[in-house]
Amino acid sequence: MHFLDQAKIFVRSGAGGGGAVSFRREKFMEYGGPDGGNGGKGGDIVFEAVAGLNTLIDFRYTQHFRAPRGKGGAGSNMTGAGGKDLVIQVPVGTQVLSEDKDEVLMDFTRVGQREVFLRGGDGGRGNLSYKTSTNRAPRQHGTGWPGAEAWVWLRLKLLADAGLVGLPNAGKSTFINAVTNAQAKVGAYAFTTTRPQLGVVRHHDREFVIADIPGLIEGAAEGAGIGDRFLGHIERCQVLLHLIDANDEDVATSYRIVRDELEAYGAGLAEKPVVVALNKIDTLDEELIQALSAELEDASGAQVIPISGAAQIGVDWVLDELLAKISDSSGVVPEDDEGEDAVEWSPV
Repeated sequence: MHFLDQAKIFVRSGAGGGGAVSFRREKFMEYGGPDGGNGGKGGDIVFEAVAGLNTLIDFRYTQHFRAPRGKGGAGSNMTGAGGKDLVIQVPVGTQVLSEDKDEVLMDFTRVGQREVFLRGGDGGRGNLSYKTSTNRAPRQHGTGWPGAEAWVWLRLKLLADAGLVGLPNAGKSTFINAVTNAQAKVGAYAFTTTRPQLGVVRHHDREFVIADIPGLIEGAAEGAGIGDRFLGHIERCQVLLHLIDANDEDVATSYRIVRDELEAYGAGLAEKPVVVALNKIDTLDEELIQALSAELEDASGAQVIPISGAAQIGVDWVLDELLAKISDSSGVVPEDDEGEDAVEWSPV
């Protein structure tokens, strides 16, 4: 399945049905009078966050969503049927943005979250509702209120407890493969990871989700390399794990490059708790590991953990540090408030 974290779609709620013009015609009713019913309400556009989705790829092929309109009223004061709501299912972590992307209109952060985005138009009035003491046989009626429409952007920000950052080839994919079942692609060249990866870590009878994003290079905030587009996927993380390749020419410079890009991106990433790890130490001797760790501690002002994802050295230590900074969010019960009269659109 291809990964897509942005999609532009068009949505329109249903228009209300027209009111009826009708008069009673019964054998023993000399003055039957008007009996036209009101039109039905149009369907709403509803977004719902569901489990099991982690991409917006299906919205690339289905971009227009229109809820059905309400039915017209009828004689005998019968109200028209309302149009069914159109429920659009999206992955957890999806945001609905305005067409210019300047405003976040909705943010779906939990399974089962369900929000009405566009309300359907009300039905028009039937001629019975226009009857007065001076207008006993009205022929006017309402045509029904139109629905609302809008172009919006869907933006997916993956929900993870911890996020991996570092330069390309810092060993992020190897690390996530070592601690989860993510099966991320690993290669001896830059930008092996081209899309975010999620994995579930099980450590000390606890579970947490870790996200691996494509590597950052100097100038990523200005679009260099893959750029900083995927940094949005770690905005919701509680802690960052910053991996530095022990084989880099200058580990302190490698650290500062990534930190500068996080600060340039903003969104509070530079203020998040961070665990700093010197990776790939299985290729070095003990003396050099200590020297590089000391150099990195001076640059970061934080404790540096020497690790090797490939050789499983220091991995438990890192996971302990991550767990210490992740609050326990277990026990969340997904909501289930699905309406009975709804038309669901699901990319599943």
